Amino acid sequence: MLIIGLDPSLTCTGWGIVAKNGSRLSHVANGQVRTDAAMTLAERLVTLDRELTDVILRHRPDAGAVEEVFVNKNPQSTLKLGQARGVCLLALARAGLPVHEYATRLVKKAIVGTGAAEKAQVQAMLKVLLPGVKLAGADAADALAVAIAHAHIAPPSSQT
Repeated sequence: MLIIGLDPSLTCTGWGIVAKNGSRLSHVANGQVRTDAAMTLAERLVTLDRELTDVILRHRPDAGAVEEVFVNKNPQSTLKLGQARGVCLLALARAGLPVHEYATRLVKKAIVGTGAAEKAQVQAMLKVLLPGVKLAGADAADALAVAIAHAHIAPPSSQT
């Protein structure tokens, strides 16, 4: 089974795909979708949708997992993050995938063992869990963590 994890952002959305075979996990691919800040919000959302759809069509995952929105001090940033997250949910749902959502703290706990883990700790554990992985960036690492969390947390009946 292939699981795609997404770490939504209007600036740089991370994506990561893992294969789960029984209790074994392996890295399939990871990357980041960047949007140009000079574009309008609508144009940036279209870019995000188009590129995520391309990734989904290329890899054909069986399930999708998305990191939940956290609230920023800046309400405008939170709104933009929510809009990017909506595009992520839409792209997965349009492809007919079951979509699951996970809080950041739960993802960190599933990967590192504590919800208060730092990004560096998460990235170090990714290299242990997925030997030889080359991370496309911090957002891609977060997305892989979301995919792995889904593989560990979701009951087998909801993984597909």
